[in-house]
Amino acid sequence: MKLNERSNKILRELVVNPKITSTTLEKKYDLTRRQLGYSFTKINDWLESHNLPEIERTRQGQFIIDRAIFARVNGEHKPTFETSVLSEGQRVHLIILMLLSRKELSLNHFTYELDFSKNTILNDLKQAQSFLDPYRVSIKYSRKTGYLLEGKEFQIRRVLIKAIYELMIHTGKSKVKELAALSTEQLSQFKNQIGELEHELKIQFTDEKIEIMPYILALVLRRIERGFVITNFPLKHDDVSSTKAYKLVGQIFESVDIPEEERLFMTLHLLTTNVYRSEELADIDATTDLIPVIEQVLQLFEKSACIHFQNREHLVDKLYQHIRPAYYRIKYGLTETQVIQDSITDELKEIHHLLKRSVWPLERFMGTEIPDNEAAYLTMLIGGWMTRQGESIEEKIKAIVVCPQGISVSRLLFNQLTELFPEFVFLDSLSKREYMEYELDCDLVFSTIPLDSKEIEKVIVCQTFLNHDDRLRLRKQVMMKVQGYVLNDIHVDHLMDIIRNYTTIHNERVLVDELNSYIYSNEESSIKQSLEQRILHLDQLIPIHHINLRSAVSSWEQAVEIASEPLIEKGYVERRYVDKMVHHIERDPYIIIAPHFAIPHAAPEDGVIKTGMSLLKVEQGVSFNEEETVHVIVVIAAEDKKKHMNGLMQLMNLAGSERDRTRLIQADEVKDVHHLIQAYSTE
Repeated sequence: MKLNERSNKILRELVVNPKITSTTLEKKYDLTRRQLGYSFTKINDWLESHNLPEIERTRQGQFIIDRAIFARVNGEHKPTFETSVLSEGQRVHLIILMLLSRKELSLNHFTYELDFSKNTILNDLKQAQSFLDPYRVSIKYSRKTGYLLEGKEFQIRRVLIKAIYELMIHTGKSKVKELAALSTEQLSQFKNQIGELEHELKIQFTDEKIEIMPYILALVLRRIERGFVITNFPLKHDDVSSTKAYKLVGQIFESVDIPEEERLFMTLHLLTTNVYRSEELADIDATTDLIPVIEQVLQLFEKSACIHFQNREHLVDKLYQHIRPAYYRIKYGLTETQVIQDSITDELKEIHHLLKRSVWPLERFMGTEIPDNEAAYLTMLIGGWMTRQGESIEEKIKAIVVCPQGISVSRLLFNQLTELFPEFVFLDSLSKREYMEYELDCDLVFSTIPLDSKEIEKVIVCQTFLNHDDRLRLRKQVMMKVQGYVLNDIHVDHLMDIIRNYTTIHNERVLVDELNSYIYSNEESSIKQSLEQRILHLDQLIPIHHINLRSAVSSWEQAVEIASEPLIEKGYVERRYVDKMVHHIERDPYIIIAPHFAIPHAAPEDGVIKTGMSLLKVEQGVSFNEEETVHVIVVIAAEDKKKHMNGLMQLMNLAGSERDRTRLIQADEVKDVHHLIQAYSTE
């Protein structure tokens, strides 16, 4: 068979420039992804007809090309990247490969194999040491043993996986096979065993992993045979040994009596390997508990991004396929093998930002933070799914909130605005300083203070707390700014004239009634969220036994401590929470939300056990700063961002009423204070 002109051009481009990516090829030859895929099918068919190995594409859009292809196309005996000068990065990885796979290495071995001067190789050895430093592995030299690696074998295995991954992607498997002296027979045997493992586990590894894993297994086996074995395995035995993969690892190394620690390590490697498909998730391992966690993450993302995912079960399954191996990578510090370069494009930045804000259930499940490179994979999966179903954050109004008045007040305003404008994507709640350095683009900035901004036309100044009338007024103001109209400015008679001109109306009276019902319905319906969903009212957060009255206190620090006592005694907060509040007040004066009214608080992780509030009224008042004398101190303990919000809004209502605030300050009995709290607990 013959190649057509386009396929021939692409093949020759790859031979000349094997590091080119799929995206670059598409742009250079003005091809769609489908056209490029068709050409590659033709190229690989042609290669097969000439008994040549196929060109393989990685998930990152790069290519793995066998040297025989270069020899056939160019009439040369080596690929372009091997006959040309190796980069420093390639040399570093090849040096590490030699250290991992050979014995009694001298400087001459490196200079001969890599064809570089001794000075260059000595410098490369220094760079190789820099590569090894994060793993706490060292390159040592002695006349007796030559160059070798020193460090814990578990860390050396991490180096092995990383180096093989980099070499297979950027240098090619033929060079790895040559320098490590790996036999074709052994690699084929491991590849077949991995295929059997896929069948037993009812999964399918990615093509990229299928190619890389035999090399890793062969080199691990060589190190075991030479006595380099893992001791003091740094993992919980049950985490790995309880999996089905653990039971099957013995089949791969059936010819070798491998130690228990080695079996655990190889199981871990299989568990961290990406899969393309899995038929029976429940049979793989205990991480099926991840599925409800993934669903919770998607719900949070949908709410933040103002979208609804279609085919939700398929998306959950797709995310699980990635997150299951990622669970083990993240938990045991093996994520560096997953390299993403320039993966978060401009159009994905907002999705990435909202996703990172939504993954806290996954972080809680794993007991650690999700690294950026793993979050980037999730971003690309979700971004691709949104594109497929026609969703785009770019088309939505994006807004941020600027409020300098502390964590709880900022969250309160952020939540109010999210409820008020459910069709907007709210990216962040920021302080003024954070806003000045903010990098993401937005369409609107809601701020409680005037801002000196170059984009002043985006800024909408609003109050910290929005009552019913404020919310309606603000929504009308913003919708007029965004759309140029509000619904109440639309006249049904004019609409009917337009409709009559272009359609046949079957029941005009019913249509007029429906339009009137839609346009003149109370706009509150578009900004409400059901109060039934809000869990705690103010009188539930501040029961009568959480209220203290004092004539005087010696300092604001003592006031905070006395106000906190009911929460400490009843097990709502740890005592260290008081110290954290004092520390925050010293740095952030914005806890005073109204004249004579303060709400000290700290973060949930600073010692909150469960959500609650306590109130102290000081008759003579106490100075919090040179300008403010406070009579009412309400300590807030919030275990999450939501549970206390309804009660906090009711408290803000109370603090915002000058009449009732004065009544509270003048109250002589605890029951009088509690009656006032109850009066605001039904709103």
